[in-house]
Amino acid sequence: MRLSANFAEINLADVVEMMLDATQRFDQPLSAARLFGWHGALFPTGRSGLGKIKVAQWRDKESGPMRVVSGAYGREKIHYEAPAADRLDDEMQRFLTWFNLEDKLDPVIKAALAHLWFVTIHPFDDGNGRIARAIADMSLARSEGSPRRFYSMSAQIQHERNAYYDILEATEKGDLDITRWLGWFLACLDRAFDGAEEILSSVFRKAEFWKVHSATSLNDRQRDILNRLLDGFEGKLTSSKWAKIEKCSADTALRDINELVARGILAKDEGGGRSTSYSLTEIKADG
Repeated sequence: MRLSANFAEINLADVVEMMLDATQRFDQPLSAARLFGWHGALFPTGRSGLGKIKVAQWRDKESGPMRVVSGAYGREKIHYEAPAADRLDDEMQRFLTWFNLEDKLDPVIKAALAHLWFVTIHPFDDGNGRIARAIADMSLARSEGSPRRFYSMSAQIQHERNAYYDILEATEKGDLDITRWLGWFLACLDRAFDGAEEILSSVFRKAEFWKVHSATSLNDRQRDILNRLLDGFEGKLTSSKWAKIEKCSADTALRDINELVARGILAKDEGGGRSTSYSLTEIKADG
């Protein structure tokens, strides 16, 4: 019996290499050789965790049934059992022919179908989920005709992996009606858009802030804390937190803060109580 953990710990550089090939060369055909290259990049040592796996080739019958599972060892939850190994050549040929075909199907719907179809075939010993997500992002890049995107469907699916497993299990154990899967995929894509907008908004805000304050004299401690605030400081900023983060005295922290308050960069929060906290003010055009 072979168990597959789609969201196991992985080498980020290997995933980036695969994703770049998928999205930067989206206009190139997807082939078995290309998939083998991605799989080889994911598992350069020929191992997944402590176990040895077949790399850059389809799984074979010696591996036993391929089951999609999640959960800790000994408490795995089986979501799906994939087609037998002797069907893989035919199944993958049909999938690749369809994926590379230029048809009238909405490309976003095709991305959803491609992900589901590939992960249902589950052709590799391990890494099928990661490759399925790369295929979805490749299809989405094709839909936009550009490799430049500010969102990642792959990252969003991984972020929502529990819901992903649930909808995948319900679809693959169901009656072949994929309506719910399509609905979930499109909603997940919408959330990926929202996340990208939040990130871009933060980036633009930070860039505008430092543009406005480019000539403002600030010490290293002040610059560091301001960057932390712009990046989404957790909790409230107090003088004691400032002192702890910047490894300085309480008096130095308060002096740094008061300088920023005097310049209109920071403002005291309302209802400070025993511990006064501070927040960034709105950016003023005159700096």
